[in-house]
Amino acid sequence: MRLLLVTPPMTQLNTPYPATAYLTGFLRHHFAARAPADTADAADAADAGSTEAAETAVEVAQADAALELFLRLFSRAGHARVQTVLAKRKKGASPSVRHFLKHAAQYLETIDPVVRFLQGRDPSLALRIVGRALLPEGPRFAAIHAAEAEAERGRGDEDDADGGDPLAWAFGGLGITDRAKHLASLYVDDLADVIRDGIDPEFELARYGERLAASAPRFDPLRDALEGEPSLVDRLLDELAAELVSRHRPDVVGLTVPFPGNLYGALRIARSVKTIAPATRVLLGGGYVNTELRSLADPRVFDYVDFITLDDGEAPLAALLAHLRDPNAPLLRTFVRREGRVVLESDPGLRDLPQRDLGTPTYAGLPLDRYVSLFEMLNPMHRLWSDGRWNKLTIAHGCYWKQCAFCDVGLDYIARYERTPADLLVDRIEALVAETGQTGFHFVDEAAPPAALEALAKKLLERGLAITWWGNVRFEKAFTPALTELLARSGCVAISGGLEVASDRLLALMKKGVTVEQVARVTRAFTDAGIMVHAYLMYGFPTETEQETIDSLERVRQLFAEGCIQSAFWHRFAATAHSPIGKDPARYGIELARTERSTFARNDLAFVDPTGCDHDFFAEGLRTALYNYMHGMGLDADPRAWFAGRRGTKVPGTSVDPELVRRALDAG
Repeated sequence: MRLLLVTPPMTQLNTPYPATAYLTGFLRHHFAARAPADTADAADAADAGSTEAAETAVEVAQADAALELFLRLFSRAGHARVQTVLAKRKKGASPSVRHFLKHAAQYLETIDPVVRFLQGRDPSLALRIVGRALLPEGPRFAAIHAAEAEAERGRGDEDDADGGDPLAWAFGGLGITDRAKHLASLYVDDLADVIRDGIDPEFELARYGERLAASAPRFDPLRDALEGEPSLVDRLLDELAAELVSRHRPDVVGLTVPFPGNLYGALRIARSVKTIAPATRVLLGGGYVNTELRSLADPRVFDYVDFITLDDGEAPLAALLAHLRDPNAPLLRTFVRREGRVVLESDPGLRDLPQRDLGTPTYAGLPLDRYVSLFEMLNPMHRLWSDGRWNKLTIAHGCYWKQCAFCDVGLDYIARYERTPADLLVDRIEALVAETGQTGFHFVDEAAPPAALEALAKKLLERGLAITWWGNVRFEKAFTPALTELLARSGCVAISGGLEVASDRLLALMKKGVTVEQVARVTRAFTDAGIMVHAYLMYGFPTETEQETIDSLERVRQLFAEGCIQSAFWHRFAATAHSPIGKDPARYGIELARTERSTFARNDLAFVDPTGCDHDFFAEGLRTALYNYMHGMGLDADPRAWFAGRRGTKVPGTSVDPELVRRALDAG
């Protein structure tokens, strides 16, 4: 049986999303699964009498359609097609499109070299990029142009030590490669804007068709888009799907949908596969499915796919492969269409496998040398998400805390906690280093347990294994200076964690299990150990007042000013169907709003907060404040200053002790 596992557009471009790597490793571990190039070995085994092994063996291949679509679009041939389409639509063009058409020849000459440079395959191009004569500089360069103009007006000032260079503070005189990567990333962003504005409004570098999929109660918008007039991006994706089918000749295609911005691409690929090879079975799974489609009732989805699995994919996939060989074999957590109705089939005798039995993830078959590193945000911590190749692993399955009121703590990916033994984890790390030649690791846990991280660090040091790693944690008191120093010695360079609302009242209400003072001490311990810290923040939590929002910003300002955190991001709170808030809203002082019955996706829940706070008013100011803090600016400004642009709205002053964080650090 030939199985092709595909990551659909769009995900991050610098490193593979790990779902297909996990499933491929699992299949090779349990089903003697081989890459298509080894088909002859399976045949030899069958000739030798191992007929049972040959019947159960799986030829598994994996493909990253997100990367492939990007490389087709962001190429000379792809942009020639973009230019042809745009030349017919000059009326009403955006600034990005107008700039592209004006400089089309220059873009066509430079796109292939720039992509090669961002892949790390042509480092010498950096010298030409930083010269600022090679690349056409569109709207994304506006901030640099403005800073240069300001410097030119102030030329001659004695304090102009950097010679008017607006990037000198970030790169100095020697950071040529990083400076070039930043400029090349802005160039790519300009071109992504061109495609979004002039070709396909659903396209972005890290998502595709997200608006169609995010908490969509009905399937109609997605179906209309899939069956409507295809855009150039759609046609390229159809061509890519046809090539994958021709190259791999799969019996089964598995599509992972981790985010809303992958669903349209997945269904587009599924549609193409069904058109080209109707007998091929198509399977859908992933994080989006697990959270949004648990109450799926629209049978039309199965015009595109044959099976949809929930939660961890290994055991359902194994059951499905057995079912395809023998229709009497049971399924596990799998939606199918039976007699025109959606049915969830799950045999109670089937179970998920323990973590130690899942095998080591493998990136075999993925073009690791073709991934594209982007450096858009100058903040050193923020760049980790888009720059560099990271092998992905988990230290534990699920969350050891699983009490946060806003989190989907009842779902399997959080509720079922199981830690991987340190010896086995380091064995997998060594195997991935040997396979990929890369020693960077991103641990993608919900929250890595302190004890597990300590065991991992000691094992890495014991084996003399030099890696660079980062991951997600809870800011709990177990992270002492001694532990953070140990983690740093083992290769930890950054951590992220949830500070959320930066209000002790709200932290207690959401059962976060931390306080602001505790976060200050823990984050300072990480920073003192040389480990960068990113804080996840949220605004608009139930019963949060304007005063608490301002006070949260003030606490965040103090954390930046004291060097406790280096990066952060504000998220707008959303009540979800599978969280404690979604299941018991009255307990948190809110009432769910009436909405239409969902037959497709259901996760985000509309609600009424009796406090009446206009949380949307604060969104832009909070983001602007953080952007400045992350670049070392505005740390002395009154928090109210970030909201001064909206007339007629009185913003309360902060009621937070201006020395709150410093006192917490002194007390610790």
